[in-house]
Amino acid sequence: MDLNKLGVWYFLEGMSSVEAAEAAKRIERLGYDTFWIPETVGRNPFAHGSWLLANTSTLKIATGIANIYNRVPGVMRGAQRTLAEQSGGRFLLGIGVSHKPLVSDLRGLEYGSPVKTMRAYLDAMEASVDGRDIPGIEDIDTPTVIAALGPKMLELAAEKCRGAHPYFVSPDHTAMAREAMGPDAWLCVEQKVVLEPDAAKARAAARTVSPIYIPLPNYRNNWLRMGLSEDDFENAGSDKFIDATFAWGDANAIRKRIDEHFAAGANHVCIQPVDPGGTFGKLDWTVLEELAPSRA
Repeated sequence: MDLNKLGVWYFLEGMSSVEAAEAAKRIERLGYDTFWIPETVGRNPFAHGSWLLANTSTLKIATGIANIYNRVPGVMRGAQRTLAEQSGGRFLLGIGVSHKPLVSDLRGLEYGSPVKTMRAYLDAMEASVDGRDIPGIEDIDTPTVIAALGPKMLELAAEKCRGAHPYFVSPDHTAMAREAMGPDAWLCVEQKVVLEPDAAKARAAARTVSPIYIPLPNYRNNWLRMGLSEDDFENAGSDKFIDATFAWGDANAIRKRIDEHFAAGANHVCIQPVDPGGTFGKLDWTVLEELAPSRA
């Protein structure tokens, strides 16, 4: 599998399956390489991924991310290989340890040490027999990336996987991640974008999204590593926080931020469109049209 530079990251929980398929087709027509779908408390990402792959022909589908606590390693490996074979190699598996509130508090599972847990999980996936007997699977690439923010998880991503999928980060973090992983691993960075040149309006739109993530400890710890402070997390994020983690402005300003990620070492940037009107969960097609690779 080869990744081209630009993809889209978005959750489709507010759409019916038919609407989600139409959205994937439209993203494909716009020339984006990969469509990243998350796993939280909505659709099963593998069942949904199969549906999206069946309704597209060139678009890659990636999980960003599938929670390792929701399935044992062999089941994860079997799902990965099943979708890879069904799609002719258009499935990219992204997995992660999620966050303690979503694992322990929500689901009642024991949350372990992130790096140790992920290493053991990857070892078990590699040893699993699940999916080995699918006809032709050995001729199909089945890459895995892991959600990684801190240096140790990034190093693990380079050692055991194709690469990393950092989420809610800045170009400075991308530079740190590339240094931690070395030159060869994939670095697939998520970047939230707001097509709004007015600073106050753009930041207000960003603050409809940030409260979901600010309480989660893995993100907070990473933002502290990025040079932000606890004070920056108050009131849905300070201007400094918003400007570091969201790309906002006109299309040229957003392209500049995306290019900063590439200059810092990213192989692939998946943009997450944020509605400039502040409606949470409304996909802003205007920014996807403006940034579409088909227009290049």
